[in-house]
Amino acid sequence: MSRLYDTLEPSVMDKKMLQQAVEEQGPQDQAGQIAKEEGVLYEEVCQLCLNYRNILKIDHLWQFTSLTKLQLDNNIIVKIEGLECLTNLKWLDLSFNNIEVIEGLNSLVLLEDLSLYNNRISVIENMDTLLNLHILSLGNNLFTQLENVIYLRRFKNLRTLNLAGNPICREDHYKIFVAAYLPELVYLDFGLLNEETREQAHGKYQYAIEEMRHNETQERKAIEAKKEQEDQFQLHMDAFVEHLNGPYLFDSMYADDAEAAKLSYLPGVPVLLETFKSQLVELCMQMFEVGLAQHGRREDELKSFFDCSREAVEENQQRAAQSVADFERARRQVMSEMQQATDPRLLETQLNHCNDEINQLCDSLMTQELQLVDQLEDIIKDFERDILDMVAGFVEVVQGIFAQCRDLENHHHEKLLEIAVATLEQVAKNELEEDMPDDVRMLFVDKDTVINAVSASHDTHLLKIDNREDELVTRVNSWISALIKSIQDKEVKRNRKRIAEIHNYIDYVRDQLSEMRQERWGKNI
Repeated sequence: MSRLYDTLEPSVMDKKMLQQAVEEQGPQDQAGQIAKEEGVLYEEVCQLCLNYRNILKIDHLWQFTSLTKLQLDNNIIVKIEGLECLTNLKWLDLSFNNIEVIEGLNSLVLLEDLSLYNNRISVIENMDTLLNLHILSLGNNLFTQLENVIYLRRFKNLRTLNLAGNPICREDHYKIFVAAYLPELVYLDFGLLNEETREQAHGKYQYAIEEMRHNETQERKAIEAKKEQEDQFQLHMDAFVEHLNGPYLFDSMYADDAEAAKLSYLPGVPVLLETFKSQLVELCMQMFEVGLAQHGRREDELKSFFDCSREAVEENQQRAAQSVADFERARRQVMSEMQQATDPRLLETQLNHCNDEINQLCDSLMTQELQLVDQLEDIIKDFERDILDMVAGFVEVVQGIFAQCRDLENHHHEKLLEIAVATLEQVAKNELEEDMPDDVRMLFVDKDTVINAVSASHDTHLLKIDNREDELVTRVNSWISALIKSIQDKEVKRNRKRIAEIHNYIDYVRDQLSEMRQERWGKNI
């Protein structure tokens, strides 16, 4: 089965181990030297092999965000963890370890090939998000329940499965069962599933499969409906108008209104409430529709900005790459000529010329980067102005509608107060025909009590309106501030990285020229 803890001390997956692995598996010779001098950026590493290192715990991988392939086989790992940031991973090998539970894989949604061969796993579980799986190896584990294989039906892209070496493989109808419940599978336990096996599987499990398909269809529809609902709500959140497409604001106003239920017994109040509700909902729907329309405009503006920025950067990169390519062709020619030169004066002239070319290239690359910085600065300024205008216009419109909501509430309050005072007079004269609960009659002991009750209800309603307005304005302003800061920070980071790249390259070619000078002068002295 899995690897046992051997006589070697467990290794710690630390920065030193990762650095060593990256250097060992990176470019070698001259390219490797350049990479070492410039420093390897972990976030740019695409493949990493960490097998046969006696690793006990997965750790320190959070920087390797571009990894597509990770080998951790033949270690002594006991728990799958520390992989949350590897969202680009497509190939993961955790075979020959001491893992007992499948877990910690939820963020690896792009994973296509997963090997957990030769571990101590007893249940197939916790892989719901790995819908891109094509190949899955679970051989030589401890699976005893054949029905557990049904869990794999959710992986519609799964074509190759290895379960060989598990206790379930000893059951009489193991292969037929797997073929029946995983009809899209092509290879099982290193062999092709033939038509005879598929026909036997269909005959034996046809009715059970049909019932399961029906249930799965119902579940899928429910999941899709829920997902659509969640997506719609997220859109409303992004537009800052969630819960404005219906009576939510009205309901919230009355949910915390202790006096509303009592006042609703007054003559004419139910009709007044219905009118107020319909008018308030209409105003909320106006805000909702404005919000969605403005969100669409903002999204278009964002897309236009990012497209324009990307085009500017790509065009600049192409010009810079062409400059470097032209320089490299000339440099290789000059370096070759200097290797053959025997005249010290000619050699010195060539060296000086080459040094001048390096300085010119450095100036050219820096000038191009400065031009790009200026260009992007103009693009960002234009975007900031436009998006701020959009947000300001949106806020102005919704604040105007919220003002109408307050006016509507004030009007409703005045009407309700009139009804309450009229009812008080009727109660005082014993002219009120409607029956009212005792707690409602208690409101009419005097005028102050009635007015206080109506005013408390009014204050509660206005507070709800004000709070919803404040929430919307605060969130949209926070969003625009965070967006602009993010764009500015990203540009600063890009510029610093580009300047460092230019300096590193220029330093490298200067070092090469210096080595040539030392070598050739030594030979000509």
